[in-house]
Amino acid sequence: MKIHEYQGKEILRKYGVPVPRGIPCFSIDDAVKAAESLGGKVWVVKAQIHAGGRGKGGGVKLARSIDEVRQLSGEILGMQLKTHQTGPEGQKVRRLLIEEGADIRKELYVGIVVDRGSQKVTLMASSEGGMDIEEVAEKTPELIHKVGVDPQAGLTDAQADDIARRIGIPDESVGKARAALQGLYKAFWETDASLAEINPLILTGDGAVVALDAKLNFDSNALYRHPDIVAMRDIDEEDAAEIEASKFDLAYIQLDGNIGCLVNGAGLAMATMDTIKLFGGEPANFLDVGGGATTEKVTEAFKIMLRNPNLKAILVNIFGGIMRCDVIAEGVVAASKAVGLKVPLVVRMKGTNEDQGKRILAESGLPIISADTMGEAAQKVVTAAAGA
Repeated sequence: MKIHEYQGKEILRKYGVPVPRGIPCFSIDDAVKAAESLGGKVWVVKAQIHAGGRGKGGGVKLARSIDEVRQLSGEILGMQLKTHQTGPEGQKVRRLLIEEGADIRKELYVGIVVDRGSQKVTLMASSEGGMDIEEVAEKTPELIHKVGVDPQAGLTDAQADDIARRIGIPDESVGKARAALQGLYKAFWETDASLAEINPLILTGDGAVVALDAKLNFDSNALYRHPDIVAMRDIDEEDAAEIEASKFDLAYIQLDGNIGCLVNGAGLAMATMDTIKLFGGEPANFLDVGGGATTEKVTEAFKIMLRNPNLKAILVNIFGGIMRCDVIAEGVVAASKAVGLKVPLVVRMKGTNEDQGKRILAESGLPIISADTMGEAAQKVVTAAAGA
């Protein structure tokens, strides 16, 4: 689950990370009132969407008068903001953050993730913060410094001070950087985050260390422990098909291809998509119906896939372990009839009650294309999608 920048800053503030004063807004009038309330001579008008690269896309502007706040808010609010993380269609801006200006002396980067290689919570930091951090990571990885954190000890003073100095924090500001880094780590740990990122973390002219941005993503499996974070969810920022899928306990992510995939098990789903690509096709979605799929769930899965206008064919790939092949077959037949399926359907199933499942498909009278192996299934669905 993702939240907006202003919500992330609310969380960081609770953990002692300094953030600028700012007010979220939903209209131009709100933005003007916010700027007047904040006072000062310079304000930042920031689009609030669940994507990075907003500055490059024109979603972050500096205003030097109230009239300019009004003008820029009108330009940004409602715009279809396109960044490298939104895709070509962009994301509509429905919220703004009006923030006080900052005296930026240096832009830095800090982030915390779980490193799969070391299996540790890892703090990453760089002296080269700002909008081009991805380019820094790609071209000059030596400028990205990392430290693994022992969960029993937390981020120690020594670790925080060492990282601060490595990214160019002067000695007189190391203590402030330490407090910010340790606050970021505590926020990550105690909220069950999967990502906690500040880009940029700035050093101001008077030596303060301030989080000028905030990006927090959370482990959905732990949200039951955090109703306050669940309340921050903005479904306008989420894909409508993915929201609908979640109502039926379906793991669904829409992709850019034209071959729908219905699979039981995340690992098998990934392997299925890889195999489709191996034979020259492009998956239209990741869809895991899990181990307890019912006819209703399979029907809803078909409906969700068919909402994609680019869909040209569907591959159902089932391994019958906990999930029985005959149950899936009954669901596939019922779903195909219920939605009036018009695209080619390839089905491959192996495992528990495999023969019964194949018999149900064969006797359904539907033009289902059967396959025995995953490679054969992928080849057939790629061919069918091309023919469609």
